[in-house]
Amino acid sequence: MIERKGAVTFNGNPLTLLGNELKVGDKAPNVTLLSNDMQEVELFKFKGRNVIISAVPSLDTPVCDIETKRFNRYASELDENVVILTISMDLPFAQKRWCGASEIDKVITLSDYKDASFGTLYGVLIKELRLLARTIFVVDKEGIITYIQNVGEITKEPNYNKVLEAVKKL
Repeated sequence: MIERKGAVTFNGNPLTLLGNELKVGDKAPNVTLLSNDMQEVELFKFKGRNVIISAVPSLDTPVCDIETKRFNRYASELDENVVILTISMDLPFAQKRWCGASEIDKVITLSDYKDASFGTLYGVLIKELRLLARTIFVVDKEGIITYIQNVGEITKEPNYNKVLEAVKKL
């Protein structure tokens, strides 16, 4: 397993990411995640649509809460061929509870808790915390990664404008 030491920080402290670092132009790896109702969902299910993948450490943290709520609002402004996924290591039950309490109805939350396959294949699994690093991937209808935003300090929000610009170019 490839380790990238110091790839991100948490409150200024360097952390190690596990897995290959994906690049723009790479084919988005297919992984199987769990939906809020414990059903398996393959990322290839969304092929044919433009996808914003928002990897977050945990929905039960302030920044992840803000980020996912903002993407939920943005979803209504985007073309219907755009789907927004938020992926975390949270248990599906916790994701379902959080979505209900936060009135999330447009963003699809998926869990990588079982085997961290998303985290390792996308190179965003934090070794020290077994959480996902805050990263945004934009994937086009053909399954090609067209934009990546690694948020270097995981306690910070992503640059939403750059994400929206990237998806609107598709």
